[in-house]
Amino acid sequence: MELGFEVAPLEAYVRLHSGRYLDPWYNRLRDAYVQAMAELGVTTAMGGSEFLEAMARSKSTDPNMALLAKAIKATAKGGIGKLRQRNRGQVPYYEPWPALKRETWRPDIRAAVLANQRVGIHRKLMKTAAAADLYPVAIGTDAIVYPSTGPSPLDVLPYTDEGKPAPGTFRLGISPGMVKHQGTQTVLWAEQQFEEAGAVFNLSNLIKTDPSAGEGE
Repeated sequence: MELGFEVAPLEAYVRLHSGRYLDPWYNRLRDAYVQAMAELGVTTAMGGSEFLEAMARSKSTDPNMALLAKAIKATAKGGIGKLRQRNRGQVPYYEPWPALKRETWRPDIRAAVLANQRVGIHRKLMKTAAAADLYPVAIGTDAIVYPSTGPSPLDVLPYTDEGKPAPGTFRLGISPGMVKHQGTQTVLWAEQQFEEAGAVFNLSNLIKTDPSAGEGE
């Protein structure tokens, strides 16, 4: 509807009661991640070049704390996945499996979380396009690839005349909703990937400069 389309649902499955079901879990993981990153020298107050430099240093600051930060992120991702745990071969297909008996088996909540994330990314894509006439060349689940004149996110992300991120666009940081630099590659590298992988290929899946960095944004 925000994009000007008419939306007329034909059928919907709804609940009579609603609530912020994941808030306590989310707040605990968020606070833990922010604290772990602060131990690695990256704080929520950082932005721009300061944030990028701190993230680069964090990889060698404390290996154990870096593993903890990675584990916290994996817990969040795995927790969302558990909301729709599938049959793992415990029973024949098309018969109930153990996960269905858990009160936390909530595929509707998982779908709502993913839908909210997708809508947020699309809003930022539109705001970035409006602010800088900039469009992505590849989009993954949690990675957006933009063409750039330089190797740094600061070479591509739009900023206002006052030096602040353009409202509603992608912002560097570790707070929820912000993004980090996942990697930079050359156009020649991209051409090589297309030659090796063929036509069916998504650059965002291999854009990481450091493959050991884990999941990114």
